[in-house]
Parts: sequence; C-alpha cells; structure tokens
Amino acid sequence: MTLVLAGANLVDGTFVDVAVQNGLIFSIKPARTHRATDPDCGLTVVDVRSRLLLPALVEPHAHLDKAFLAERLANQTGDLLGAIVAMQNGRPLIGFDDTVERAERAVRLMVSNGTTLIRSHADTTEENGLQSVEALAEVRRRVQGLCALQIVALVGWPITGASGAGSRSLLRDAMHAGADVVGGCPHLDDSPDAANDVLLEIAAEFGRDVDLHTDETLDPAKLALEHLATRVISSGFPHRVTASHCVSLSMQAESRQREVAELVAAARINVVALPHTNLFLQGRDHQQAMPRGVTAVKALRDAGANVCAGADNLQDPFNPMGRGDPLETAALMVMSAHLSPEEALAFVSGNAASALTGHSPHIAVGQPADLVAIAANTIREAIAFASPDRIVVYRGQIVS
Repeated sequence: MTLVLAGANLVDGTFVDVAVQNGLIFSIKPARTHRATDPDCGLTVVDVRSRLLLPALVEPHAHLDKAFLAERLANQTGDLLGAIVAMQNGRPLIGFDDTVERAERAVRLMVSNGTTLIRSHADTTEENGLQSVEALAEVRRRVQGLCALQIVALVGWPITGASGAGSRSLLRDAMHAGADVVGGCPHLDDSPDAANDVLLEIAAEFGRDVDLHTDETLDPAKLALEHLATRVISSGFPHRVTASHCVSLSMQAESRQREVAELVAAARINVVALPHTNLFLQGRDHQQAMPRGVTAVKALRDAGANVCAGADNLQDPFNPMGRGDPLETAALMVMSAHLSPEEALAFVSGNAASALTGHSPHIAVGQPADLVAIAANTIREAIAFASPDRIVVYRGQIVS
C-alpha cells in the first residue's frame, strides 16, 4: 500500500501531497495530485489539510522507568538530592510489572504527540539490579511497531576503584541484558575524570555509544565535561558520545565557556539540554539572581557543537510536571535559552535525531517516512499552541 498525506503544509509555505511507500518518502507532488482513497490501486489517501507537516519528533533523554511516580514518591526538599532519596526510599515498592506499565504508558503518550525516536535511561544500581533495563526491554518489544526505543544503562556510583567493582560488573551485565548505550553520572563519583575513563572503556569494550549525566550541578568547580572531551579526542573513541545536562558550564565565565565548548565541538560530543528538570531542581540555593540551570547553549552552538533538548523526567520526584511532548521542551528552550521557534524545533527533531543515530531526517524523497502532521500554520504556532490534533507516521504507517 502507498500512503498519501494529501494537502500537507510544509514549513516553506508550499502545499504538497507526500506519498509514502515501504517506509520511505516515495514522492512529493503539488497538492491535489491525489484526491481519494482507491483500494483497488493500492492507494490510501489521508487528508492533512490545515496541518503543518514536520519530521517526527525525538525524545533524546527520558527516564521511562520513573515516569508517573510523582503521586507516590514525594521529593521532600525539591532538589536533586531530594529526588534521589525519594527514589531510593521507594525502590523496594516498585516491581517489574509496575515499571513496564508506567513506561509503556509514557511511550504511547509520547508517540501520540509525534515522537517516534526515544532514548531512555534505566537505573542500573546495586539496589535495583537489572529490573529497569529488563522492564524497558519488554516495553521496547511491545512498542516496536510504534517507535524506536534506545535503552541507556544508567549505572550507579562509585564506578571507580575497588568500591566500584560491583557497579562495573552490573553495567556489563546490563549491556548483555539488552541495554544499547553506556550511561553513568561521573560528576557524582569520587573521581569524575576516572569515571569518564571507566565508562568510555566499557563502551569501547562493547562497541557502544555513551550518554552520560554530566555536571548536573551549578557548582562551577565541577566541570567533568572538559575532561570527557579531552579524553574522547586523545583516545580516538570511535562511537557517538553524548553529554546530558552540562549545567555547571553555564556558571563559567564566557571565555571559559568558549574554551570548553570548542573542545566539545572538536570531540564531536552531542550535548542535551534538559530544561524541565533542571529548571525545577536547580537554583534553589540562589534566591538572588537565580540561574536558569540550563547549559551554555549559545557558547556550544557558536563553537559548532550539536546541541539538542529533552524532557528528562515525566511526572516523578525529579520533575512533577510534563506532558510527554517535545513541543513543550521546545517552548521551554525558547524561553530559557533564547532560541527562535525554528531553532527550538531543531533541538527536538533533527539535532536530537543526529545525536541518537548520526542522521538528521528531513522531508525529501528517499528519507524515512517518520512524520507528524499537526494543526498549525507555522512552526511558531505548532510550538505555542501544541495542538493535540496530530497525525503520526512511523516507518510509513499511521501509528496515532
């Protein structure tokens, strides 16, 4: 069957019929070329007039195993440590089936909003073992026809020295159990630089990408991002590297931001800004001239680094809000990082896809047919109104 999205409005203002076949965009012709559904000729026409057609959205940083726990686990202090403590205290009450149910619910919500590529971190700690990794692997199996789901094994700390032996072993077990990407929190380790080294070494051992929670703090003295970039360059690490959060970079002098950003760009490290959770957790100790808690987006972009944005947590102790919608993230980036709507959309579409896959999709013949048609006339309207009226296509099939 050939699927035709008829009368689509492209961002350049043209109206077209987009034909999709075998999971790819087959043709793009002026609107009204195709007029009706004709099963006899294998053609299904869907009217998408009054909708803006965009490449499907991307969630580059989620925590599906924690989604929708806000009512059950309270963050008593409202900061990062309070969220961690809430999860530690509640962990014995969270089972495998419960994790699968909440995570699948979150994925289906994201898909309904136009997201067809999701990367989720999964707690991989001695207390939690492989439960989150295995639960997300089950969710990945269930939703394989709706979206692509990457799993990051978010190993606990310390991971260095004798005390980190258990975490290193568990991380390797997680890779065998179905995790796709190596993850961790170097800035929480006793030796952040050594933690970077260990995580890169294990990723190289398995031939996998790396996605690290890096410098999720406003403490300017912590800047493991610089070492990570230097290490990636010196080692010739051959796989994709992503540094998420990078909050402390925003607390550096502008000259220092530029210096580190140039290293990040030279190392081809992708940076994920996470405005939802960082705006909520960070800055509580800075009641005067409160910092935004978002990484130094301008310096990174000026240096040529690939920067994208994610929602991070979804209604849990780390962030009680969230709609599972990358357009909400885009709106926050317009406000918190002074991006234009067009730039913000790229942060949750092309830039994010490039970070996760190395490929930045766009609407053209031969490109993957992962698309979202939303009731809006312009990108600004799409982000501002975030209309729920959306048609979502994944691999050439309507999935929502």
